[in-house]
Amino acid sequence: MIGIGYRKDFAEEWEEHPDLLNADFIEVAPENWINVGGYWKKLFYKKLERYPLFAHGLSLSIGSPDEPDFDFLKQLKRFLDETEASVYSEHLSFAKCDNAHLYDLLPIPFTEDAVKHVSRRVKQVQEFLERPLVLEIVSYYSSLAAEMKEIEFINAILQESDCLLLLDVNNVYVNSFNHQFDAREFIQQLPKEKVAYIHMAGHLKVDDDLIIDTHGEPIIDPVYELFEFTMHWLQKPVPVLLERDFNIPELNEMQKEIHQLKYIYNKILEKTKTLC
Repeated sequence: MIGIGYRKDFAEEWEEHPDLLNADFIEVAPENWINVGGYWKKLFYKKLERYPLFAHGLSLSIGSPDEPDFDFLKQLKRFLDETEASVYSEHLSFAKCDNAHLYDLLPIPFTEDAVKHVSRRVKQVQEFLERPLVLEIVSYYSSLAAEMKEIEFINAILQESDCLLLLDVNNVYVNSFNHQFDAREFIQQLPKEKVAYIHMAGHLKVDDDLIIDTHGEPIIDPVYELFEFTMHWLQKPVPVLLERDFNIPELNEMQKEIHQLKYIYNKILEKTKTLC
């Protein structure tokens, strides 16, 4: 399954020309659609008649020192239930403090205290929503008061909270480039049984030693290669999403990326079947 992030930027064109994107599911940020009505709601719900929905949140802020925002969680649960969302994922980061939204996804310190805090928060959210939470490995540009490696931090949270993992291959590539570690070794240390689905996206190289996770550029060959490696490592079908958050190209350009992802995905799964 290869999906696409559903956005108003191309929603009307896709509705008029449904064959332009050969996607298997759609993903939205609930915050962008909760309480949306009228024309856009009708258009969105027409797509839900054809495609399974994955929800990928922006403002849960699982790493914040604040307690969960239960008013927001009530709205979120209603949205997930009404849309019959297959998956709800969020970012392993924080985006607000003292009830002030920071409008960015900031890294959580890689510490034992943070593992305990985040795991407790994850359990609260999962219990309230009555569904598993899927956490995404995020890109970051500096580590804060790290007491452990990033891979140790992620694995500790996955184990202690019993949540699932959204493996953003581009984010791993970005972090490995910026922080100079081996992306393949990093992926091989993750618990593959926890991987619920995969994100693929583009980034922007701004300097010889810095790239920024933008979701506004085409996927580059080294990220496709890391995706192929990841599928080899997983040896099982998982949903894969193409993310494009801004600088939206023509739909036929996005379809080329979907086609490339499907080609790699199907090739690896066929090899896996042969080996079995």
